[in-house]
Amino acid sequence: MNKFSAAITAVGAYVPNFVLTNKMLEDMVETNDEWITTRTGIKERRILKPEEGEGTSYLAIKAAEDLLQKKAINPKEIDLVLVATATPDMFVASTAALLASSIGATNAFSYDLHAACSSFLYGMSTAAAYIEAGRYKKVLLVGADKMSSIVDYTDRTTCIIFGDGAGAVLFEPNEEGMGLQDEYLRSDGVGRNFLKMDAGGSLLPASEETVRKRQHFIYQDGKSVFKFAVTNMADAAAKIMQRNELGGDDVAWLVPHQANKRIIDATSNRMGLDSSKVMMNIQRYGNTTSATLPLLLNDYESQLKKGDNLVFAAFGGGFTWGSIYLKWAYN
Repeated sequence: MNKFSAAITAVGAYVPNFVLTNKMLEDMVETNDEWITTRTGIKERRILKPEEGEGTSYLAIKAAEDLLQKKAINPKEIDLVLVATATPDMFVASTAALLASSIGATNAFSYDLHAACSSFLYGMSTAAAYIEAGRYKKVLLVGADKMSSIVDYTDRTTCIIFGDGAGAVLFEPNEEGMGLQDEYLRSDGVGRNFLKMDAGGSLLPASEETVRKRQHFIYQDGKSVFKFAVTNMADAAAKIMQRNELGGDDVAWLVPHQANKRIIDATSNRMGLDSSKVMMNIQRYGNTTSATLPLLLNDYESQLKKGDNLVFAAFGGGFTWGSIYLKWAYN
């Protein structure tokens, strides 16, 4: 029996047309471009407007269609569709199921995966496990979030951070040793109160009171989240390198969740990486939550070479975090 690994063989992406700049935010809340840029590294972010499309599914479908067009594959060949998201179209009804039907993946089953900003990282592990088990040969993983739907644009601590977008990757079996090599994934419920949306779930169902109190928007205790993120994201990346005997010279690229440039810098410094090896697009998109990692792969695809060692790292609400070591499979 041949031993094979799970490799990424195609990528796709989509970001909305509307650009929300720091200058525009200055007219909405008490902030300024210098403050935002210095503390986050963000200059602008994309926002999905109703005249362009509705819901996270719109973003996900567009990213998947981009991948299918670039890869030139028949969607009927896809076995499984996973949507990593913190902002599904609606509760109960699966966003992934709508995506699969919309792109013609009629032979696939599908489901959503929710782990805040670590959703795509966890989705990589899930997709790879299905491939490595030999059950399926083509798994489509899409990271998509319409964060503008849960952001309070009167709250200057959160509205400057998030944007909308989607990215997609295709996992397939690989017999050359490319693909996912190792993973280190963790979670800790202590973070439940530091990054959350209070209302809308079973704990606090929607009511006139929850709407009046603006409890259907995301809340973040910035200092606590920053502290945990800096430590755990850097630790996870360092651990995956140590476990696989990788030095800074061995890693071609760090693919870090785009939450905050200072967190990214701390992670790359801990890994001993030069800034030229760090993928970064936070200045253009902000934090797109589940979409940050695949958007990076799409933006840097032309610079990736077969055999490149990539280290992915992410940190999200809950808390959830981890790192994945992957060898790139194509030029």
